[in-house]
Amino acid sequence: MTAKDQGAPSIADEPRQRGRWAARIGEYAGRAEGRIESILQAERDQLALWVPVGLGLGIAAWFGLQGPSAWIAFLLGSGGLALGLAAAVGGKRWGRSLALFIVLAATGLCLVWLRAQMVASPKLEWPLVTELRARVIAVDPLPARKTTRLLLEPEGAVLPERIRLNVPTDKAPATSKPGATVETRARLMPPAPMAVPGAYDFARVAWFQRIGATGNALDPVRVVAPAGESSLTNRITDWRHRLSAHIQARVEGGGAGIAAALATGDQGAIAEEDAEAMRQSGLAHLLSISGLHVTAVVGAAMLLTLKLLALSSRLALRWPLVLIAAGAGALAGVAYTLLTGAEVPTIRSCVAALIVLAGIAMGREAITLRLVATGALIVLLFWPEALAGPSFQLSFAAVTAIIAFHEHPRAKALFAPREEGWGMRMARGFLSLLLTGMAVEAALAPIALFHFHQTGLYGALANIIAIPLTTFVIMPAEALALLMDVAGLGAPLWWIVERALDLLLSLAHGTASAPGAVAMLPSMPGGAFALMVAGGLWLALWRTPWRRLGFLPFAAGATWALLTPPPDLIVTGDGRHLALRTPDGRMALLRGRAGDYVRDMLAESAGLEDELPAMEEAQNASCSRDMCMAEVRKDGRRWRILATRSAHFVDFGPLKAACADADIVVSDRVLPRTCVPRWLKADRAFLRQSGGVAITLGPRPALSSVADRIGGHPWTDY
Repeated sequence: MTAKDQGAPSIADEPRQRGRWAARIGEYAGRAEGRIESILQAERDQLALWVPVGLGLGIAAWFGLQGPSAWIAFLLGSGGLALGLAAAVGGKRWGRSLALFIVLAATGLCLVWLRAQMVASPKLEWPLVTELRARVIAVDPLPARKTTRLLLEPEGAVLPERIRLNVPTDKAPATSKPGATVETRARLMPPAPMAVPGAYDFARVAWFQRIGATGNALDPVRVVAPAGESSLTNRITDWRHRLSAHIQARVEGGGAGIAAALATGDQGAIAEEDAEAMRQSGLAHLLSISGLHVTAVVGAAMLLTLKLLALSSRLALRWPLVLIAAGAGALAGVAYTLLTGAEVPTIRSCVAALIVLAGIAMGREAITLRLVATGALIVLLFWPEALAGPSFQLSFAAVTAIIAFHEHPRAKALFAPREEGWGMRMARGFLSLLLTGMAVEAALAPIALFHFHQTGLYGALANIIAIPLTTFVIMPAEALALLMDVAGLGAPLWWIVERALDLLLSLAHGTASAPGAVAMLPSMPGGAFALMVAGGLWLALWRTPWRRLGFLPFAAGATWALLTPPPDLIVTGDGRHLALRTPDGRMALLRGRAGDYVRDMLAESAGLEDELPAMEEAQNASCSRDMCMAEVRKDGRRWRILATRSAHFVDFGPLKAACADADIVVSDRVLPRTCVPRWLKADRAFLRQSGGVAITLGPRPALSSVADRIGGHPWTDY
């Protein structure tokens, strides 16, 4: 019997079979395309919300990619893909939408690239001690640190255009105001880069603020030419400082700094332990002037104006009181923004408030995701670099989570007004606050873990008390106290402010010290964070059931972050400081006398909250005056790590032998060529190219570096 008789396909049947498969694939593709078209038709009102997301994607790509070649490749790829989509499926809604999204991403990259070039200014190349003569641009008192921070514009072409100088309070004259010319001797250094992967990158912030050097005053600051006629900005700044000092004089205890921060945005008087408690309890957002504070001021101004004007029946019948009240609220919001320093977070909150007031004036629903998208779009157009900072991410994530949660049909049905007793209304309000807090905490946790490596777990519960306390007790009482101080009658109201602030601080410290109050996580991979952000946006911005697909990237990113092993070895970019994993899971410091900043940074990068011991106290290390040798056993392999920790000369012979016996050698000096470890020599020459490094040991050791994260950007040398 032949193959044909048995029914086997012949060679002639193969093209026909491929044609059937192609037809079937085309049929499935057509169905999928039709399904996507119908979904986008149902979601057409939500498409505008993705405009700032597209811009943000391009901005994030500029920060994430390394160097001009990668940025140009992104632009070329985006342009080609957008043109291809427009040509292939230009008539379809999904094709047009995706092509526009890609164009927006390319536009975002161009925006931030152009912004980085526009603010470019020289920076100091190496540390130096010099006599400094400069004009004062801004003065920032920091009473809690007994320091005054000056932003200076030095005279002469040798130094950068702007310098940030820390001056001990006893060395800073009261007459050093903006516009004055001062002299002092100072130790200056370049803006500090990211010390280890995932740490704070001050060099990036300084670049966009045009700060080319930072330092400390070594001698008292002398005013050689007083400030001339004050500009409006200087007068507002001076009034702000005097108001802050007045509030601190009227409020006793640790709450004085918080009271000043709520009124003027000046956080310099808040004690570090109080600020840390507020962070760990999830209440730190109360310290930064943002949407909560601007909303309270605008709402209070509107309500007061409306109630006062409504006392006259003639005005109530003939004048548009709502429109007038909205105008008063707008003026109050703008004035409050100027008073608190007009920082970017406050400006974007003020812009959002003005959009809300415009919606109220036009009789439209004001609090919508379109409002959030408009505010985000304005900020990204004017300050695209804000996207990389935690302030932008935290504030917009919180507002988006609140609105998206309350726009959900089930939430609307649950919290809609109805005829019921006051007990049920109170219970429903409490449940609304709790669920809203949980939604906000879920949105903020990935951002806090990515930037700060920790997040508070009880913030939703703490905010149920803290937000009403701040909004309805502390801020109104403080405003009335300031008003009554004009007649010298504010003392009773200041007493109320003190007691309320004591309660707020007790809540913060109690929550922060509760068992399991803080979740720690080592440096999170950028890809994991991107997946969680993408999933969160997908969940928040769509309305049809396909929004649930956002759980997939969010869960994938969270799993990736949680399964990422913590580093076993962390080395700062200068090679002076090192943290090594010990057998009990802690990290030991190479230099036991390292300062608090270094200790906190290394502990956070390792995902640890405990105090880091010195390496000579660790069981797996032995140290001399000049070097430490440690062993780490992981996955059946023994790793030997050698680190130098002094500037003393070490004989080449013993050093060569020690290097040959080590897998990894770390040093803040340039080691000789005869030092050849088995795997890595992280000396000054290596770290100059890589920056700080984090190493995970194992069968396949992994090394991540600062250069891998930020190399190629204008503020780096990598």
